[in-house]
Amino acid sequence: MKNYLFLILLVFVVLGCNHKTENEALPSNNWQAMKWTESLSDSLVSGSTYLSVYSHIYSTTEHKTHDLTATVSIRNINKQDTIFVKNASYYDTKGNLIRTYFNSPIFVKPMQTIEIVIDEKDKSGGSGANFVFDWLVSKQSNKPYFEGVMITTYGQQGLSFTTRGIEIE
Repeated sequence: MKNYLFLILLVFVVLGCNHKTENEALPSNNWQAMKWTESLSDSLVSGSTYLSVYSHIYSTTEHKTHDLTATVSIRNINKQDTIFVKNASYYDTKGNLIRTYFNSPIFVKPMQTIEIVIDEKDKSGGSGANFVFDWLVSKQSNKPYFEGVMITTYGQQGLSFTTRGIEIE
């Protein structure tokens, strides 16, 4: 019975995933709706976080790769305090800026997670892609938590792994 239910669930997942057209983009955040429009306090503590992400990884040799979808999570791990992220800059393997998702501070409510999704078809980052986030928090608040989840599936096989942001100067 368990195998039968698993098979039904798997069919729904596969059929649900296959309804998208090849060029259909994944939904993105409405950065404008999250834009902070008031002045920010001078008492806020600023910081920067580096997060590695991967557009692809190598398999067997440098000539065979697996393309990956990357989900970047921006997490406010405070129960009561709002945090602010000033920008999210995406770089490729060679250190070239690919794009900046926003340049004005956005707010992240307590316990809220905001995600950036890099489509599997977007190979611009390469194997050494990364983000740099600049942020602001109050002195008594926890710093934001940044995490990347990379995933791909081929047939019945799947590959996934995570990365964590590290604070930089």
